[in-house]
Amino acid sequence: MRRLPPSEATGLRTGARHSLAEVYRPADLIVLGLGVMIGAGIFSIAGQQAATTAGPGVILSFMIAGIACLLACLCYAELSSTMPTSGSAYTFTYVIFGEVWAWIIGWALILELQFAAAVVARAWGGIAVGAIENFGVQVPQKELVQDALVFLILVVLTGTVALGARIGLRALWIMVSAKLLAIGAVIVVGLPHIDVANFGEFYVPPKTLDTAPATVLEILVGQGQAFGWFGIFAAASAIAFAYIGFDIVATAAEETTNAPRAVPKGMIRSLVVATVIYIAVALVMVGMVSYTQISEDAPLASAFRAVGVGWMVHVIDAGAVLGLSTVILVLIVGQTRVLFSMARDGLIPRGLASVSRRYHTPTRVTLVIGLVAILLAEFVPVLTMQELVVIGTLFAFAFVAAGVIVMRRRMPHLERGFRVPFSPLLPALSLVATLWLMVNLRVLTWAWFILWMAFGLGVYLVYGRRNSILARPRAPEWQPAAGGRHRR
Repeated sequence: MRRLPPSEATGLRTGARHSLAEVYRPADLIVLGLGVMIGAGIFSIAGQQAATTAGPGVILSFMIAGIACLLACLCYAELSSTMPTSGSAYTFTYVIFGEVWAWIIGWALILELQFAAAVVARAWGGIAVGAIENFGVQVPQKELVQDALVFLILVVLTGTVALGARIGLRALWIMVSAKLLAIGAVIVVGLPHIDVANFGEFYVPPKTLDTAPATVLEILVGQGQAFGWFGIFAAASAIAFAYIGFDIVATAAEETTNAPRAVPKGMIRSLVVATVIYIAVALVMVGMVSYTQISEDAPLASAFRAVGVGWMVHVIDAGAVLGLSTVILVLIVGQTRVLFSMARDGLIPRGLASVSRRYHTPTRVTLVIGLVAILLAEFVPVLTMQELVVIGTLFAFAFVAAGVIVMRRRMPHLERGFRVPFSPLLPALSLVATLWLMVNLRVLTWAWFILWMAFGLGVYLVYGRRNSILARPRAPEWQPAAGGRHRR
């Protein structure tokens, strides 16, 4: 249960070879957040949830999910302003709760980010093939072509991240700008075709599902339901997946100028902008056609075809391809920084914390992450396991919310660039909202998550516990303090 001293969490405790250069400005952090939060899902998730779960009330679902994620974002903002380090929730937990809990959160983040990169890359390949076919080009051996495209995008984006943060940042700005133009076109072109009658009453009478209960919540209530208030809140849980990613902004803290103030602003502003954009697209989606006529496979594209604007399909395809490209790029950046921090702390091989003198980035760990993502995307059915990404993220959200409450009591003296208002009320609400989202996940997802965490705990006991920097003899200026802590 040894805890990392706060001064060591943000200090260059392992020398210049393990430090990262400052490259991000406040505006860059907003682009980083939008790059990962706004993907291809913006063109599909509103229609899918409206058709199957919430009806026109999906707009309320977006608001509910946005509020739940904003509560978590505020908690991340306070901790990242206090400990601006690349480890994000992993390092926060190391300082507040102790090493074993930090390992558990780090292991959950590995699950989130590594699987997410593979899942999104696989989806990118399918969308890219579909975009080619929408131009009337026949694609022979689709599966083989998709595999090749997945391999290509992961190689290109891994190389971009490995070659330097500045190169990746420039590429991100270009792709996010183009993606926002495509989304803007969807909103502007779709607005004149909105029929207010399609909104009807936001509340659609509930419908009991014939399928067996699959989520924890459905088992607790004894049955599954769609529509009604139950459906609106259930859709909010699915939609929360679209907002996940603002937490990755915190992993850039060590590379950000004036991080204690810039990182909280970057996270909050990017989440607010993403929420507004999602709600705007949802209004257009539900307003153009009745929710009963929405196609689940390609909801937005089919809606534009229904109102006679078929050429918008190509704009949507371009936006989706660019959207997922930026998501993969930011996920690789985030995963690199988390593993870099864990290696720097000795919990995984310290060689992965080496920073390239030529490119000034942790190139070695970046290449490892890219290779693993390629193997997962090419040889594992990752699209059936995407809920593992969500549960890993939400698990970290819960610890961050609890961490704000605990740190206010244990370490009130620490300087904070941002404070969660109305604490401990808002962090407690964030914890409750996170738990609500988690019980809406499938029981099978929980089972796989428990197995993953049990395996990770075994890895820690065999390797991490013995090789941690806190397990090694300290230099003379280090003296043990009361309670097992360390001080200079």
